[in-house]
Amino acid sequence: MDIEAEVLEMKQMLMDISRRIDNVVDERMTEALMKLSEESLIELYKDEPDLYNISDLKVRYK
Repeated sequence: MDIEAEVLEMKQMLMDISRRIDNVVDERMTEALMKLSEESLIELYKDEPDLYNISDLKVRYK
């Protein structure tokens, strides 16, 4: 391989690594936002009555 081909291969590898890092960061940010949302909504729904309970189930699994 000549140097130009090696540089292009390294560039492609770096782009792949960068895309994977971006995906991981996006997943972590989504998880963090979901957790934050859950924690902030818990106070809002804490005193609300449950809509359904166990006796409302038509099928029960053992």
